[in-house]
Amino acid sequence: MSKSLSHVFLPVFGGTALLLAGALVFANRNFGQSKIEILETRIGQVEAHAAAAQEKAKSESERAAQLELKVQEIQAAAAERVANGANLTAPAPSREGIYGLGRPALEEEIAAWDVDVLPDGRGLPVGSGDVWTGEEVFADRCASCHGEFAEGVDNWPVLAGGFDTLANEDPVKTVGSYWPHLSTAWDYISRSMPFGEAGTLTADETYAIVAYILYSNDLVDDDFELSNENFAEFEMYNKDGFVVDTRPETEYAESRKEPCMENCKAEAAVTMRSVFLVETPPEGGSNSVMNDATVEGLPTFTADGPSFIPAAAPKPEEKAAAEPAVQEAEKTDEATELVAAGAKVFKKCKACHQVGEGAKHGTGPALNGIVGANAGSVEGFKYSKAMKAASEAGLVWTDEEMAAFLTKPKDYMKGTRMSFAGLTKPDDVEAVIVYLKSFGS
Repeated sequence: MSKSLSHVFLPVFGGTALLLAGALVFANRNFGQSKIEILETRIGQVEAHAAAAQEKAKSESERAAQLELKVQEIQAAAAERVANGANLTAPAPSREGIYGLGRPALEEEIAAWDVDVLPDGRGLPVGSGDVWTGEEVFADRCASCHGEFAEGVDNWPVLAGGFDTLANEDPVKTVGSYWPHLSTAWDYISRSMPFGEAGTLTADETYAIVAYILYSNDLVDDDFELSNENFAEFEMYNKDGFVVDTRPETEYAESRKEPCMENCKAEAAVTMRSVFLVETPPEGGSNSVMNDATVEGLPTFTADGPSFIPAAAPKPEEKAAAEPAVQEAEKTDEATELVAAGAKVFKKCKACHQVGEGAKHGTGPALNGIVGANAGSVEGFKYSKAMKAASEAGLVWTDEEMAAFLTKPKDYMKGTRMSFAGLTKPDDVEAVIVYLKSFGS
């Protein structure tokens, strides 16, 4: 006789239910135990924080009590001094030549202010910088005032060139031509530059800027790197151009006599004119030019007044500057117009290059006869390694090659010293080439 299916499944389902119930109870028990452990951990953390806070409060309370006691002691001492007639607002007494205030400065505090650099390299921080890094930093931080080639902008100082002017009555005194010690440049740039942002340059940036200024003056090659190790070895161009000033001993004593205050001289006369005159060129800035006027006709002065005051002479018309022969043609001539336009464009080049009669080398070579000549062939100029390599390779400055170079010098010739960004307008390029041709080809 077979069993009913209900008799078979009921025991099975009953056992499964018991197992599930047991598992649930076990799981709940484990969950409860985990929850208890978490809560116990948190309680321990809270108790630890509370103990730390209580300890801190106790420490601060003790500190406040100590300060309160100190204030009471100071007030009591002050009251006692007032009772004895002391003046609490009087200056501190001098003790053996000092005021008795403050404390001796620490060595590290003195070092923070003692940043001067001496000619032998003492005071220099550890660091280094090369010419090409210096060019980038100079263009970013210095060129707005001193020009991309250290030629100066408006009335800001010129930093490069001037080597052939020191014997003139109006010399161009630059870092390269005049300064006797390299330490002067490093020290001044480090503590005072850039203008309005003094002290923001790192030691490495300062080394790099000084290296670029030396390069701009043709005193080093383009692969030069300046550091605290080779700094003292570098000798400046004008290092022997200074003498000890002996005037305090030899001249000042003679001039420091009691001055005459009345009836000193029967007649006073103007014996000379100003040596230099300042003129403002059309492109801006200012130039110092020689005054060729003589002293003839100048008045004398007595107690009765000037002997005479000459009438102002009419201003003579300025003579037109000498122009190349090709510019003397009629203005309608296309070549003449290009030469005139090229002369204006060439103003961007004058900081480094000269053309015409008496042209001399500056930061760049004189450019008379440059168009059609071999690259790097101007006698007496020290070219960069890149230009020397181009010369050896047979580069000739044809119109096309010159145009490509003037458009983007650095792209055309990697490693060239010419850091000029280039002429962006094709008409300007054509005009300046025609202008250069007017000085020989």
